[in-house]
Amino acid sequence: MEKHDYLPLFETTPVKGRLLFRLYAASVFLGICFICAFRVSHFPTEGKVERWGWIGLFVAELWFSFYGFLTIVVRWNPVSRRTFKGRLSHRYEKNLPGVDIFICTADPTAEPPSLVINTALSLMAYDYPPEKLNIYLSDDGGSELTFYAMLEASRFCKIWLPFCRKFKVEPRSPAAYFGSAVEPLDDPLNYKEWLSVRESFEDMMMRIHTTTKLGKISEDIRKQHKGFREWDVVSSRRDHQTILQILIDGRDPGAVDIQGEHLPTLVYLAREKKPQYHHNFKAGAMNALIRVSSKISNCPFIMNVDYDMYSNNSECVRDAMCFFMDEEKGHEIAYIQHPQHFHNLKKNDIYASSLLVEHEVELPGMDGNGGPCYIGSGCFHRRDALCGKKYSKELKLNWEEVNDKTKIEESAIVLEETCKVLASCTYEQNKQWGKEMGLKYGFPVEDIITGLSIQCKGWRSVYTNPERKGFAGLGPTTLLQSLIQQKRWSEGHLQIVLSKYCPLLHGHKKIPLKLQLSYCPFNMWAANGLPTLYIVVVPALCLLRGISLFPKISSPWVTPFVYVAFAHRAYSLGEFLWFGGTLKGWCNLQRIWVFKRTTSYLFGFFDTILKLLGLSEQAFALTAKVADEDVSERYEQEVMEFGASSPMFSIIATLALLNLLCLMGSTLKTVIIKDTNMAEVFDQFGLQILSCCLLVIINLPVYQALFFRRDNGRLPPSTTYQSMVTALLACAIAVC
Repeated sequence: MEKHDYLPLFETTPVKGRLLFRLYAASVFLGICFICAFRVSHFPTEGKVERWGWIGLFVAELWFSFYGFLTIVVRWNPVSRRTFKGRLSHRYEKNLPGVDIFICTADPTAEPPSLVINTALSLMAYDYPPEKLNIYLSDDGGSELTFYAMLEASRFCKIWLPFCRKFKVEPRSPAAYFGSAVEPLDDPLNYKEWLSVRESFEDMMMRIHTTTKLGKISEDIRKQHKGFREWDVVSSRRDHQTILQILIDGRDPGAVDIQGEHLPTLVYLAREKKPQYHHNFKAGAMNALIRVSSKISNCPFIMNVDYDMYSNNSECVRDAMCFFMDEEKGHEIAYIQHPQHFHNLKKNDIYASSLLVEHEVELPGMDGNGGPCYIGSGCFHRRDALCGKKYSKELKLNWEEVNDKTKIEESAIVLEETCKVLASCTYEQNKQWGKEMGLKYGFPVEDIITGLSIQCKGWRSVYTNPERKGFAGLGPTTLLQSLIQQKRWSEGHLQIVLSKYCPLLHGHKKIPLKLQLSYCPFNMWAANGLPTLYIVVVPALCLLRGISLFPKISSPWVTPFVYVAFAHRAYSLGEFLWFGGTLKGWCNLQRIWVFKRTTSYLFGFFDTILKLLGLSEQAFALTAKVADEDVSERYEQEVMEFGASSPMFSIIATLALLNLLCLMGSTLKTVIIKDTNMAEVFDQFGLQILSCCLLVIINLPVYQALFFRRDNGRLPPSTTYQSMVTALLACAIAVC
């Protein structure tokens, strides 16, 4: 059979339900047109407050209409991908290319070494020729505790990899597997082995936890490996030389497991840090890994994950190769993005961390419009594309030649010394790293602009979302963690819009217009802050003052308002339930929607403006994935965690109290004091009353945290007093 007659290694199919969505979108657009007509034809001619309230609400509605148009563009043509791994094995099993796998960690306290090694072990155990896997850990914390954990993992993998092959383990993170697996009691021989491996794992974890808790490495442990001597001259985590240790050299014939099978290469890297040099956060760590790996293994493909995103699917690498090695389209693909799935989320996802709709609808929609964005973790890259090469048909590879090119002759000891300079602080000076090569510098979401720049050089990207998710990580377990994470994302995205990397500018004539527009809903997250704050505050205050901003319930003009609101929420609910969510989970999504837009997005917006004015500096906030026991217990019970003083919580509490006070005050004022007929009041202010009622319902957990809870997860008294005073003051000003 000729090469051009090969069956494809993957197929692309349109997602079902597109016609229903397009009908829904068209009907909502028609409703918005009627709303605009009402705003223009019924503009108030008397009362300054009324006019400005009306204008502000109209501007907010126009903004959300525009933003809705952008989301429609993203969702217009979603596609799904399916791979054929059997065909891949039949054609290329002996010539599968090598893969360099990068793990990034930065803080042994916020990012425990026990999580890091479980991720590393899951990646080492991929269903892929182990001699073609090379695992690199970038430890930006420069911690000997993390190095010790990796040393323990390099020993345990000798029994773990054979165990995974024999028992067909899934997932291949030992902690995740033993945390949910059923003991094979019906087979005494297998049970004995199973129990032995579990005990070995538990012993290893106990040693790591004990050492981590102690905070230093004992002298007995220091004697176990020469690498510990590197820390004898380390000043601090922000001031140290390059530390590079090849813990397992996969090219060494002696690097085998207990069954005599090859082991993957395992490398620890802590790049050089000096206070006078900017280290460029995760992007700098990734670029150092790209350079170091090019000398040690130099595989044509690179995969990167965060420290907590363990492999949940042992065939993930083979899936990626189905895309990269497809004879017809594979040479066009620069990267393959998996969704970020979180294994610790509860049934109702109290902090809306699953990003269910984004993963199931919006990223497939970007894929259909030209390719998904790069979201920083769970992504397979073509090395050439990541290093800045433009797409060319001439880059089509012969896999046998690629395998020959990746052979490195130097010994591990020589490589350790010669590669250190590649991770030094000064290596990138007067070079294109962070500009035209590797990940881009200067943005909190460096992954997004990196992916965009790759697409602008002619490459395509692919989104794959297999039934068994490729990776599983840890989502935020407190509200503050979630909001801080959302702030960093929204701030970074807005910085992109206001820079030369704005998709509409940087992507002009380089990528399709529909793909340029597909980036915009994400890039404009922070811009939603002010309009959302307006619709949460002003209609409630106008209700208290007796100013109507919407048509009467008895008026025909109320129809488009009711239809757009109902259709939008009904479609959102149906979509959420269709993809496996719950009704309560959807309600939590609406709650977090309000919280993050009035806090995270708002702070992200103003911080971006301050940075542009030179009044603030860029900082990278780590999202801690460890929690106290009582915090974890409340998370398990799906009780919202406040428990800290934060400006974000002050805003949330103030807005919650404001709507409650306005609802109660307007009822007292119109029905009791003025003795007005309730039916007349509802006819005049029905939509504003319903809006206030919905916001009060959304904020029920806030009221509980303000007044009724007595656990440590409640809102601090200082926040309660501050928000109460602010809300009362706003209401008093509105009434005057």
